[in-house]
Amino acid sequence: MKYQKSNIVPHKSATLFSPANILNEDVCLPAAVIKKTALENNIQWMQRYADTRGVSLAPHGKTTMTPWIFQQQQQAGAWAIGVGSAWQASIAMVSGIKRVLMVNQLVGKANMQLVSQLKTHYPDADYLCCVDSIENAKALSAFFAAQNQQLDILLELGVPGGRCGCRTAEQALALAEEISALPALRLRGLELYEGVLHGENPQPKVEALLREAAALACKLEHYVYGEFILTGAGSVWYDVVCNVWLEAKKPANCRVVIRPGCYITHDAGIYQQAQDELMARDRVACDLGGDLASALELVAMVQSVPESGRAIVNFGKRDSAFDAGLPQPIAHYRAGKALENAADTIETTGIMDQHAMLKLKPGADVQVGDILVFSTSHPCLTFDKWKALYLVDDGYQVLETLETAF
Repeated sequence: MKYQKSNIVPHKSATLFSPANILNEDVCLPAAVIKKTALENNIQWMQRYADTRGVSLAPHGKTTMTPWIFQQQQQAGAWAIGVGSAWQASIAMVSGIKRVLMVNQLVGKANMQLVSQLKTHYPDADYLCCVDSIENAKALSAFFAAQNQQLDILLELGVPGGRCGCRTAEQALALAEEISALPALRLRGLELYEGVLHGENPQPKVEALLREAAALACKLEHYVYGEFILTGAGSVWYDVVCNVWLEAKKPANCRVVIRPGCYITHDAGIYQQAQDELMARDRVACDLGGDLASALELVAMVQSVPESGRAIVNFGKRDSAFDAGLPQPIAHYRAGKALENAADTIETTGIMDQHAMLKLKPGADVQVGDILVFSTSHPCLTFDKWKALYLVDDGYQVLETLETAF
């Protein structure tokens, strides 16, 4: 039998009633929701931080791949949106983003063709990608020269044992010299990602890499077209990146660009821990007032209480990140009314494809049909499991359906 496309259930958390409230079961659960007040807080807080430090903000859009969120970030003052692939760049540009930093290498004929088409269709948009080898640089130059186009690029500086990037400043300088002879490429600056540095105390290694990059930028200055773009900083070390680069000697016409991504919805796990550490060491962040807030939640239903002290909820690995800690209950509702002590008496202890296992502690009152709200850790891997998320108010009234583009 041939499959026929239907509009009855467009995505797995379909809204079947209008107006819709999550707590009234008007939406197929589980569902991923974003609290509007927390989202707006996070957008404004990070933009204020960048403005206060005197740096530009290019949020990493691969976290959400949600065009509506890209637009909100740009409207709030983001200088660019960061992406990791040609496909992601296309989503950003189609969404109306005026500057896209593809902080990755552009390889492959089809990917190059897609970028060429984007440059044709959006001539006023600015697109940049990274280069770390002469082989890639030559391939890019040959392709875009044949299209009568110029491609703006950033040299990528990496670390031994890391991912992409020139391993030494000497390699980067030699590559810049070779690129200067290629007709279709225009060097715009230097990029790195300090988040590849790990260990018990990675901050000294992060600072050393940043100082090396600033010194390298001074040596690269005469190869660069226009202002020098110096960019790094994920969601953990953006304060350290600002501290080192704003104090270091740099090219005279230098724009420092930070690229945190997960701040947009924050979390109650690894990024909460990272932000707590940042607030403890960074006076600027403390003086801003306020802080980031967890905005992304998973709402699910208790589907079974098969034995004493154990309940099963109808979400699993197909619905939520689980690589950096299991989603944990933060609120409990029955017939639309809030019950107390969810975080104290219920604990997620296991997860499978479509099921999460809960341990019920003394005092827990959990019944089949109850709604539980869960916080998550590492928002990237929750976003990419949903074609649509719900923007909700603090009472879980659905305000808007946000489509993703994974």
